[in-house]
Amino acid sequence: MTESEESFREDSRDHRFAFGKNWAKFLKGLDEARILAAVESLKQLLRVESLEGQSLLDVGSGSGLFSLAALRLGATNVRSFDYDPDSVKCATWLRERFAGTEAAWVIEQGDILDLQYLEALGTFDIVYSWGVLHHTGKMWQALDNISQLVCAGGKLVVAIYNDQGWLTSYWKIVKHIYNTGSAGKALMRAIFIPYFFGGSLFKDLLHFTNPLDRYRSSPSRRGMSMLTDWDDWLGGYPFEVAKPQTVIEFYESKGFSLERVVLVGGKLGCNEFAFLRSSISAEAGLRATQTKDH
Repeated sequence: MTESEESFREDSRDHRFAFGKNWAKFLKGLDEARILAAVESLKQLLRVESLEGQSLLDVGSGSGLFSLAALRLGATNVRSFDYDPDSVKCATWLRERFAGTEAAWVIEQGDILDLQYLEALGTFDIVYSWGVLHHTGKMWQALDNISQLVCAGGKLVVAIYNDQGWLTSYWKIVKHIYNTGSAGKALMRAIFIPYFFGGSLFKDLLHFTNPLDRYRSSPSRRGMSMLTDWDDWLGGYPFEVAKPQTVIEFYESKGFSLERVVLVGGKLGCNEFAFLRSSISAEAGLRATQTKDH
């Protein structure tokens, strides 16, 4: 790691956004309709009707909503971990409230950059990480690490911030200011929340759609809250991005094939990828590991 990369990593730790506290606010308004919307969203993303007999690892689980969705779809083994201890508390509360303590759902604090922790996890049929790995401060290392958690023939789902060119540098400044303290947060929210709201309202009026529909949970909203998403966007730091083709080529070089991609075009937000891991690449990786160990 270069000196500049190390400096960025340390600065990111100092100004990391408190995702867990934001998720706690989101859970106060969680209801069955939002849960069902998340279940439908996961079905569409994975192109399945059921996860019966399958295992799922939720990397950077946040509120735990999509771990719960996997459980609702019949996954027999769900495991969630998050770097943020407040997010772990959120997911634990969600499990107790909507699934029960006996559910086949393990929740713990963990770091996708901690190789020792990852080695103990094993592999899973589905590894899911939506809008998380670009907040680690070492995105490409995280993207590499997560690939090792997918079993032979398994599926990897990741969503990564879209590279907007010069706008990316602009948003990085906004996010940095947001995380410098209460004054920076208040300033950025005062500027951008009305901007986001006004832009959304203008689009809805232009297309003769009900503005309130945008704030209701639906499969297209992933069961999430608009205000929570706006705060996540403004505060989401560390902040890294990638061009879609770069992500696709990165995973193809590791023996994955692209199954589905949903792009945001030139807009802000996440590009969404679903990859399948070939049995051949997984077996080759296992042999390499065994050779290294001996």
